[in-house]
Formats: sequence, structure tokens, C-alpha cells
Amino acid sequence: ITGHYQKGMTYVELIVVLSIFSVMTSVVLFNYGAFQAKIDIKVLANDIALQIVEAHKVSLSGKLPLRSYNFATWKPSYGIYFNTDTSEDKKSFIFFTDLDQLGDYTVSTSCPGTANSTNECIDKISITKGNSISALKVIGEGCPNDVTNLNIVFKRPDSGAIITSSPALACVISHVEITVVSPTVSHSALIKIYPSGRIQVN
Repeated sequence: ITGHYQKGMTYVELIVVLSIFSVMTSVVLFNYGAFQAKIDIKVLANDIALQIVEAHKVSLSGKLPLRSYNFATWKPSYGIYFNTDTSEDKKSFIFFTDLDQLGDYTVSTSCPGTANSTNECIDKISITKGNSISALKVIGEGCPNDVTNLNIVFKRPDSGAIITSSPALACVISHVEITVVSPTVSHSALIKIYPSGRIQVN
């Protein structure tokens, strides 16, 4: 009588299969991390662009702020303020209302400000996942190129953007560029804002 035996995997075959599986898992996880970082940067760039669009929208809609302002002369004015002076500044930006109508953000230590105050800050938006703003550039004839702070303001009834920095920009502005970067891998995204109010995300 001939016996029938079922042959299983040997230890060598099992080790080879597990090794292949481990290598494939490592490759997938490595690529996933890079892919996720790239997606996070694109999402951040779009979030910044949407905040600028929101400032544009509320200024044109004529929204009145819960702040102290001169009702007789004030025109609905809202904007976004960026600062790259320190590593902490690079990890946030400010949504504000331009109460003094000077086309820029009056920096305050308390943000957001309280109702019925002269504090212009409406919201401080934090940038998460270690991402940050790496550069602010002003592009145009006679412009300084790199700056450390930037205001993008919209004032009713104008549809265009008021672009300012400190020191003042004495040049013909083509557009401004905001670069955001990832901390772990070399992924970045670029937001371009034009004086017409047009926004482009690359």
C-alpha cells in the first residue's frame, strides 16, 4: 500500500516569502509617506488660497466687524497677513479686518481680538504637521523680491487686492508668491496672488 503525503513549506521557503513580503511592505510604506507629505502640502496651499478668497468675499459682501471702528468713514476691509521673521511665525498666518484702513495688519500680541476692541485680528490659523511658510516674494519691476511680511487686503467696493509689506513696497507689482514646504521631504507648493485678485496654486 502506497502512502500519500502532503508536502508543506520548508523553513527556507517560509523565510524567503517573509523576506519578500517585508521588502514590499517597506517600499509601500516609504512611498506612502512621501505621497502623504505631497498631499498635505497641496492641501495647505489650497487652504491658504481659500482663506484669501474668504477675505475677498467678506469684504465685497460688506460684512461689519465686531470691533470698534469709525462707522462714518470705514469701508469693509479684510485681509490675510503672513510673517516669516521666526520659525514660529512661519507656522501660522492671520485673518484680519483692516480697522484703520491703512492696508495692513496692526500686529497685536493677543490674537484673536475681543469684540468691541481695536484689535484687528479675527483669527490666527495654525499650520500643522510640521509644514511651514518658507518664503514670501514680491515679483515686479523694482520690487525687492524676498520680504519677511506680507499683507493681502481687499476693500469694498474694489475687487482687486491691496498688496503691502513693511518697509513699504515702492514698485510695480506683477504678483506675489507664497511658498509652503514639508519638513521631512522636499515637497513644496506655490501660491501666486495678483493685484487683480486672481489666485493661482502650483
